[in-house]
Amino acid sequence: MPTKPSENEEKYFRELELKMRMEKLAKEQETTAEAEKRRLKELHWLHCPKCGQTLSQERYGTVDVDVCASCRGIWLDANELDAILENAKGSNPFRSFLKILGK
Repeated sequence: MPTKPSENEEKYFRELELKMRMEKLAKEQETTAEAEKRRLKELHWLHCPKCGQTLSQERYGTVDVDVCASCRGIWLDANELDAILENAKGSNPFRSFLKILGK
């Protein structure tokens, strides 16, 4: 004859099941967040923030500058302007910057 589980046993298994469900949910949310991050990166990676066209990378000295062929926008990543200005030491930095940009 089966015996009915005690109240403590029922509580233990409810808590165990809740814990397992919460862990599963957290893992699913993490996977979903990572997938969404990858999707957004693929959607926007190397696209012009102004017109949305594909950017090309052009090498100027030691720096790869992102250039939009459509609107001719020029986009610099973090510290790239500093690198351009560092390469222009000894000359007029503004003139060197414009020269690099093709103006």
